[in-house]
Amino acid sequence: MRNNNNRRTVHTRKRAKKKKLNYKIVLFALAALLIVLLAFSAVIAFKSDESISIIEKEEVEKTEENDSKIENSNNQSDRNQATDEKETYDKTSANIDEIVSGMSLEEKVNQLFFITPEALTNVDCVVAAGEQTKSALEKHPVGGIIYFGQNITSEKQTKEMLKNIKKYAAEVCKAPLFLGIDEEGGTVARLGNSPNVNVPSVSNMSDIGKSGDIKKAYDAGSTIGKYLEKYGFNMDFAPVADVLTNDQNTVVKDRSFGSDAKLVSEMALQVSKGLNDEGIYSCFKHFPGHGATKDDTHEGFAFNNKTYDELAQCELIPFIDAINSGADFIMVGHFSLPNVTNDNTPASISSVIINDILKERLGYKGIVITDSLSMQALTDLYGPETVAVKAVNAGVDMLLMPQNFEQAYNAVLSAVKSGEISEERINESVRKIISVKMEKMQLEF
Repeated sequence: MRNNNNRRTVHTRKRAKKKKLNYKIVLFALAALLIVLLAFSAVIAFKSDESISIIEKEEVEKTEENDSKIENSNNQSDRNQATDEKETYDKTSANIDEIVSGMSLEEKVNQLFFITPEALTNVDCVVAAGEQTKSALEKHPVGGIIYFGQNITSEKQTKEMLKNIKKYAAEVCKAPLFLGIDEEGGTVARLGNSPNVNVPSVSNMSDIGKSGDIKKAYDAGSTIGKYLEKYGFNMDFAPVADVLTNDQNTVVKDRSFGSDAKLVSEMALQVSKGLNDEGIYSCFKHFPGHGATKDDTHEGFAFNNKTYDELAQCELIPFIDAINSGADFIMVGHFSLPNVTNDNTPASISSVIINDILKERLGYKGIVITDSLSMQALTDLYGPETVAVKAVNAGVDMLLMPQNFEQAYNAVLSAVKSGEISEERINESVRKIISVKMEKMQLEF
């Protein structure tokens, strides 16, 4: 019995030992399997990360490639644009040179003059453009004609007159005409104040300046530009860019936007933009600032005692901004600036004011035109021949309304022939005149 029990005990122990061994094997197998699974997961994760890294790298490379293509495309576009602009510039420059080289000396000197239709035709009061005008243009193909109230008798008459003179200029001149008028608004408006035509009313610039509303300045320029274009004009002797710093000033007064240089600048620029947007050339006046004078250059000598530094802090600001905006015309006044030039030479015939300051120091590349050369500030001191030659040598490009056109023209022509004025000096001005004309009137060439 005991032996049987012992055998059962031994057998039981063997079974337990075997069972325990089986558990160890199972646990070992599970552990091994877990290790294998963890290792496999790690491999999968690594492969996945590697794949993602490769994808990301490919995407970055693709993005960089696309960016490079875009940049290259933009650069090519910029190069193409620059090439087109250069070709256009070269073509325009070549056309200008061709026109100027095709002109006789007499034709080039005529281009410097901006005169009344009466000075052109020797008629007391011009209200039409007929064969006499055509013959006069053949003899004197001037750069521009300026009209006044006496030349305007009706809407139909004015349109017909300007239409005809454009036609004659196209037939007998090598460049179209500037057809200008003083149309500032308010008290100075040849069309606006004419009883013979009906155009929208534009207030004095002083009223617009007091409002402080820049948009009103643009609207004034746009309104004037619309009706000038409608009648056939292409140039307006406006805006007034004078800063009114002398309360005794009588010449600009209500024509100025006021005493704040920056406000005057902003408003003058907006009037100019309004005119330009309607296809009308503008002219900033009266450089280097008539608002500080007491006297009126229409009636005699006038002066401004400020130094250049003082002018730069006020009067010059609107003109500097006009230059930076690409002004086509700047008109120079006849007042003297003794603390700038060290003498009483009127600005309009001063090389210091025009060549040294306006052109060199301020970098102006557009057309420099004088105020009317018939004003007493000049005629009390000089004859028309002397004034014209002095103005051209001082750097002026266009001579407005000389006291006697024939005398002034012959004086400049003789000065070129004698060498007192170089022909290159004349060519320089004529190139600028033709360049500005081509900008808006190229279809008339």
